[in-house]
Amino acid sequence: MLLAEARGLFEFNASLLLSPLLMRAPKGDGHPVLALPGFLASDLSMAPMRRYLSELGYEAHAWRMGRNLGGLERMREALRTRLAEIHAASGRKVSLVGWSLGGVYARDLALCAPDMVRYVVTLGSPFANDVRATNATRLYEALSGERVEDFAEAREAIAGELPVPATSIYSRADGVVNWRTCLLHPSDRAENIEVHLASHIGLGVNPAVLWAVADRLAQPEGQFWPFDRAGPFAIAYAPPERAVSA
Repeated sequence: MLLAEARGLFEFNASLLLSPLLMRAPKGDGHPVLALPGFLASDLSMAPMRRYLSELGYEAHAWRMGRNLGGLERMREALRTRLAEIHAASGRKVSLVGWSLGGVYARDLALCAPDMVRYVVTLGSPFANDVRATNATRLYEALSGERVEDFAEAREAIAGELPVPATSIYSRADGVVNWRTCLLHPSDRAENIEVHLASHIGLGVNPAVLWAVADRLAQPEGQFWPFDRAGPFAIAYAPPERAVSA
């Protein structure tokens, strides 16, 4: 599965080739979006996502904290400060797009500061079920100084229902994170979107993922409706009922 992650390069090239089609996605209303990178990644990894969202009309922001070396408790205050800066500068609630560990941070931020968060989108983020079921667990624990079992109460809350609308995008072909750890509990303002054959390292550049992120962020503030799997990338999305089955 890890070798299959090399297809991330293909996903990136596909997004470049399909950029005219991607620009047909719903346009943004100018509200701020904070992009949070995954474990061991930096703002560079989220640059294509930020550029795409900026072109659609959003105010896309980097996290500006260098390489993500993990640590849920250690990073919480800095992340909240960054969120508050963006919120204060724009005067608007901020949507969060988090890739892998960045998505865990995003869900935690929504719990800590729901008055500043508009929407949460996670990409291959292991926040539910057996969070040890990833290929990066030991490295995460070594570099962050945290065990994934630490702060059980906080992690249980992160896996639960958020006070803001949320979408979890994942792939059963993920070679790093067990897809079952990405499943949120569907509700009238929360959903799972499975993208066929997407790699973990390609989730931030996969054209079907980019389209889904843009579609979700385009919803008016305070409103939510299920993702419409029709459209130019329909073949890439699994039916919604698969998201609640193993």
